[in-house]
Amino acid sequence: HVQLVESGGGLVQAGGSLRLSCAASGRTASMYAMGWFRQAPGKDREFVVGISWSGGSTRYADSVKGRFTISRDNAVNTMYLQMNSLKPEDTAVYYCAARRSGGARVAVSIGEYDYWGQGTQVTVSS
Repeated sequence: HVQLVESGGGLVQAGGSLRLSCAASGRTASMYAMGWFRQAPGKDREFVVGISWSGGSTRYADSVKGRFTISRDNAVNTMYLQMNSLKPEDTAVYYCAARRSGGARVAVSIGEYDYWGQGTQVTVSS
């Protein structure tokens, strides 16, 4: 199976930036669609952004458009999330995910993903 490990979370002030990474190991995920989800305390896990296996297609949640940017480097099996202009409402545990098939298109639903990382905490202070 594919193992996913997130890193780069932390505490930042509103308006600041943070870059998250998701490293994949085990069975290669180079042809997988991937994405980021987040879960705030007391809330359901929600879609943030997804990317096709080639990186040619992306889809962002309305709440992060213009502020977050997803990218991937399949040569090193790593996906990134650049987070700018952070707001307190961005505070959540961020999870990366990978889908085994259908990698040519972006997946936006939790049920479309097969592998999940352990999450990394992002806290944005006022």
